Order: sequence, then C-alpha cells, then structure tokens
Amino acid sequence: MSGRSQGLDWSALAGLTSIVALLPAWLMTASVLWLPFWWWGQVSYLLFVGSLFALFIVLFARGTQRFVLMKLLGARMPTAREQSRLDEAWLPIMRRSGLGRRRFVLAVVDVDEMNAFACGGHLVVVSSFAIERLDREQLTGVLAHELSHHLGFHTVALTIGQWMILPITLLSRGGMALHRTAESLTRAFAQRIPLLHALGLFVAAFLHVVSWLLMLNVSLATLLGNAASRLTEYDADRRAAHLGFGHELLAAMRASGYEDTSSLRQNVWHRVFASHPPMKLRINRLASHLRKFGAVR
Repeated sequence: MSGRSQGLDWSALAGLTSIVALLPAWLMTASVLWLPFWWWGQVSYLLFVGSLFALFIVLFARGTQRFVLMKLLGARMPTAREQSRLDEAWLPIMRRSGLGRRRFVLAVVDVDEMNAFACGGHLVVVSSFAIERLDREQLTGVLAHELSHHLGFHTVALTIGQWMILPITLLSRGGMALHRTAESLTRAFAQRIPLLHALGLFVAAFLHVVSWLLMLNVSLATLLGNAASRLTEYDADRRAAHLGFGHELLAAMRASGYEDTSSLRQNVWHRVFASHPPMKLRINRLASHLRKFGAVR
C-alpha cells in the first residue's frame, strides 16, 4: 500500500456536473459583463468569453494559488514553528508518493477548529488548531488525505466552480440592490403617473426575478458539487491508505470525530447540502478498507 498513486477518480468527473449546471448563469453573467466592452471597444463576444476561460488556466498556476487564492481563502504562510511541525508530517508523504516538495504550497488558516482542505492544483491549507492539537502521525494522515484530493484531481472542478460562482453572485447581489432602488424610486416619484409607475414596477420585478434565477442556478450547482465532494472524501481516504498512511488518517479522524457525533441524526436536508459525509461513516469505511488490506491498529 505504498508508492505513487496519481490518477483521475470517477468522483472527480462527477464534480463536472456542477460546472455544467453553472453554465447558463455564468454565460448570462458573461453577457452582461461583455456589453460595456462591446459598446466601447467592439470586442467580440467569443473573444471575451474565451479570455474569461483563459483565466481558469491561470488559476492553476502555483504562483497564482500562492499569492491570490491564499488571500481569497484568508490563509497565510506558516510560522517557523508551524513549518517545522508540517515538515515532520509532510516530508514522509512526499518521499512515499515520489512527488517533488516544491510542487505544493502548505498554508495555514487561523480558525479554532480541526480543519484542512485542498484547493486548486497545488494548495494544501491546514488550520492552526489542527497543527497544535494533532500529533505528528495524525497530522501526517490529514496531509496525506489532502494530497490525495490533488492526486485524484478532485480540486479541479471545485476551483473552477468557485471561480464561476464569484461573478454570478456579484451580479445577483447587484440586481437585488437595483431592484430595491427601482422600487424606492417608483414609489417616491412615479405614483402619480400610472404608466411610469407600471414601468418602474416592471423593471423592479424583472431585476428581482433575474437575480433570483441566478442564485437558484448557483444553489443547484452547489447541491451537485457537494454531492460530488462527499464521494471524493471517501476516494481520498482510500488513496491515502494506498499511499501507506491509512492508519495515521484513521487516528486523526478518531481524534476529531467527537465533533461530528450528531451528524447522523441531522435532518435529510442538512445531509443533502453537506459537503462532507458524516465522520462516523468515513471512519467505518476506512477501518473496513484497512481490515481488508491490512490489520487495523
């Protein structure tokens, strides 16, 4: 259960459904953003959309993730003490996987909870709380799990989806703000002129419906993305075990599992919209996998 284990997981392909679901709202948003460029510079729609897609490629550059995504995520570079603890856990994983250390960026987010996540193609973020509370073996298991997300290409669709959602959300919020402004102006100045009053109410209602449809599209894409994300968690657990760090990951999950003991009793809507499966299910599946391929410690 060791050696390099890079390859596309089927769960990563499932994440593409969220991107497909986002396309209608994203194309509508791109059209609105394109209008000023067409009005002032006669920029073609295809060239504008193609340029936006090119930004997706830039997102996966290591430098972009270090200096842009880290800022967006509120992450920072580790302190000297944190770097020492991370190196102790990270270097054995790099040796086992056969990957270069400089390929990935380790970052820290200051939150008082046990958390870690992978983003883009190079970024691994760990909470300062996890660095302090987990021992070396447990931290190694957590980092092996996050590396497994990169090895299985789980973060590709997630990163693109988050980038697509950003302008949609901004446009939707702008539409809601314009809707409120249009309503206020209509009530203040157009009530004595029936035609102008009706036109103002129509514009306000139109902006409200468009904004609502955009956010509905985002909610559907988020629902599909979270369903795919739950699958990738199981795949990342298994991949970490194949790398030889399954026992360490199991120990880390058991150490943090107390925070998730009530998740199985939560209502169906919470489970549907959750981005991670219940910790208890993950522990049981990983323990079963390790019993099949080796004794559980």
